[in-house]
Amino acid sequence: MYQPKKYKKDNPEYIFDFIKNHPFASFVMNGESLLATHIPLLAEGTAENFRLYSHIANHNEQQPFLKNGAEALLIFKGADGYVSSSWYREKNISTWDYSAVHLNVKIIVQTPQELETSLQKLVHHFEKDQKNPLFYKDIPTKMVQENLPQITGFWATPTRIQAVAKLHQGYEDHDVRAVVEQLGKMENPMAVCLRKDIQKEHGFDK
Repeated sequence: MYQPKKYKKDNPEYIFDFIKNHPFASFVMNGESLLATHIPLLAEGTAENFRLYSHIANHNEQQPFLKNGAEALLIFKGADGYVSSSWYREKNISTWDYSAVHLNVKIIVQTPQELETSLQKLVHHFEKDQKNPLFYKDIPTKMVQENLPQITGFWATPTRIQAVAKLHQGYEDHDVRAVVEQLGKMENPMAVCLRKDIQKEHGFDK
């Protein structure tokens, strides 16, 4: 990952929270060629010591390479967006703000029992805030039995962690506030999220 010093993030709590708040990641492996899948991953443990879990379909072209000890790259991405130099007080170069976390991981394939437990946790995590949640135990048994053999679960233990948040650090305060103002005029949900990230980075949300 390209990490200019002023954008680099190395606080474990920041990284752990980022992963939890942006669970839908790119899962990249080196098979016969570079292969990628987009899947939700959940972290368990602490900011200082954690692992992640998820699963992929057995007909996924990555599945034959999903073996104990295999290496993979997980890419978690936050909000991003174009920032026009026309928003600044003086002429400057337009840019793109964004945030991301990269995890190099080692894979351990789950046992059938571990897979089912992780599915219970995964479903609970995303269903718990629904008005009428449908938890794992509520899924018809026949449906579970038909689908479980079609997926492979895995653990992912981080071996290298990198994070970056390019949120207009180093710019004049008036230009940062102008960026926040312009993003606030957009109806794009991504712009709304990016605006909040910039505000938090610069303490404007306090």
